[in-house]
Amino acid sequence: MIIHYNNKEIELPPNSTAKDLAEKLNLRAPEQALAACINGTTVDLSHPLADQDVISFWNFADEEGKEVFWHSSAHVLAQAILRLWPDAKPTIGPPIEHGFYYDFANLTISENDFEKIEAEIQKILDENYRPERSVFNNKAEALVRFRTNPYKCELIQGFDDSPVSAYQQGEFFDLCRGPHLPNLGKIKAFKVLKTSGAYWKGDQAKEMLTRVYGISFPDRKLLKDYLHFLEEAKKRDHRLLGQKLDLFSIQEEAPGMPFIHPKGMIIWNRLLDFWRTMHAKAGYLEIKTPQIMSQTLWERSGHWFHYRDNMYSFAIEDREFAIKPMNCPGCMLFYRTHLHSYRELPLRISEFGHVHRHEASGALNGLFRVRSFHQDDAHLFMKPSDIKAEILAVLGLVDETYSVFGLKFRLELSTRPEKSIGSDEDWQIATSGLKDALDAWGQPYKINEGDGAFYGPKIDIHILDALGRSWQCGTVQLDMALPEKFDLQYMDKDSTYKRPVMVHRAIFGSIERFFGILIEHFAGKFPLWLSPLPIRVITIADRHNEYAQKLVHEIKNAKFLCDVDDTSESVNKKIRNAQLMQINYMLTVGDKEVENQTITLRTRDNVVHGEMKLSSFLETLQKEYHDRSLTSSFQAHDYSEQL
Repeated sequence: MIIHYNNKEIELPPNSTAKDLAEKLNLRAPEQALAACINGTTVDLSHPLADQDVISFWNFADEEGKEVFWHSSAHVLAQAILRLWPDAKPTIGPPIEHGFYYDFANLTISENDFEKIEAEIQKILDENYRPERSVFNNKAEALVRFRTNPYKCELIQGFDDSPVSAYQQGEFFDLCRGPHLPNLGKIKAFKVLKTSGAYWKGDQAKEMLTRVYGISFPDRKLLKDYLHFLEEAKKRDHRLLGQKLDLFSIQEEAPGMPFIHPKGMIIWNRLLDFWRTMHAKAGYLEIKTPQIMSQTLWERSGHWFHYRDNMYSFAIEDREFAIKPMNCPGCMLFYRTHLHSYRELPLRISEFGHVHRHEASGALNGLFRVRSFHQDDAHLFMKPSDIKAEILAVLGLVDETYSVFGLKFRLELSTRPEKSIGSDEDWQIATSGLKDALDAWGQPYKINEGDGAFYGPKIDIHILDALGRSWQCGTVQLDMALPEKFDLQYMDKDSTYKRPVMVHRAIFGSIERFFGILIEHFAGKFPLWLSPLPIRVITIADRHNEYAQKLVHEIKNAKFLCDVDDTSESVNKKIRNAQLMQINYMLTVGDKEVENQTITLRTRDNVVHGEMKLSSFLETLQKEYHDRSLTSSFQAHDYSEQL
């Protein structure tokens, strides 16, 4: 039979499997041929091939390959835990962005148990099982097989009529759709990372389970590199740096509602000034809508029925009101305050809106997951013919914005889900508009079929920080629901009223979350234009204090933030304190500097740049500040190399 692989025709004997082809192609390395993609469907290597099949292989470098690798590893983790704690009840064990986890009922463990779990895992890997797939004739048969595990039974009862499959490796038998690795020997490095509590199916009303996280690789060096990455990420933890640099805090009296401190407000306001400058240049108009609006508004928008559990509401004079969880309905009311002509479109309305959403207390995480936050929303109203040009303009604004922070990004297009509103024609116009814009943008993008919002397709924007971590921040969503619900109209050139196309759009997303990302991206070492304290004057002795104060006065007159350390500490201790606070520039003054009316400059990377005139220093800083440079003017290497 003939198989199509990599644009080539390969002849194989009848009844050959994907594994036979991998062997023929010598794809035997631990990171190679983890699973096969046959005619667009990912399957085990044991899957039989048919004449004219089109096949490719997933390797560890592929997202799909990692999912298979880590899903198989989750089964190894569960097998090891059941060997050590036979009474534990396994529930689910999916791959995640970095590694995998497995949830267990009737299990109590701690970090002290990790070493023996890893030892048992190594035994299983040495046994090099070949996971074998089996399919039940029906759900009833599967329920009998898993009758002693109520969690598996609950999963089975929720399945549709598709075949129910399971996998076996040694004595371990687990409900699973697969696919899995051809053999466990491909796993060369394994680490149990942490344990935590997790509710069954994420429902707080259900039982608390024990979740165990792990990571695995086809090469020991990859594990070593990943553990180094975790150490670097730990050093950048925005919760620790936020406290150390006095940027923000979370108080017990207001869980999930951050307090932004004075130094944090300096960064906050710089971000906001930058945001407003960029939007004004791009032709946006800014509005502000109320935080509290009536129940009738939220009923009309649909939030009251679909988002009620996440909203804070209360009664005023026998009427129900809610604190807004989103800015959109307020902008709809604004649009309706005027009659609009086609000549006004596209109309770009921005809002820096303060919203509140009830998040489970266990999900709260510093600035990343909060209950009170600010969104840099914008709503664009346009004609259908404007879609492509407006989306391209948004992508241009996204690119210009993120590049200022040294952030790269990738794009994903999510299309119509099964449950949606609107006609096929509307969805076709909307999806084609987004896709045409992405094609014209010219950068690679991923399509997530059926993953759009119920009211329209969307583009998700994932930024990459200095450690290569991905963060979903910005989004561009076409909405066919709200213009309909609020009966939005514009008068077209033929004097008829028509419905505008509306786009939701955010770039920072949540300002709080973006602030947290920047703290970790820069590791607290903010570039000059964002720095909460860029300059400190350090005196060598008390007799230099008067000159130091004169310098501070001149620096502040030049519109730079500055303070002076004239304490009785040693100069080395003063310098060390300034470096710990990530102050960009330290100006040391002693007898020589007083006599010469100069400064001696030291940067926070502990490089001494020598004696210079204050005026020369400030002149150089003015350009660095106004260019929003990520690179210090007094060092040649790129700023990202410091991170």
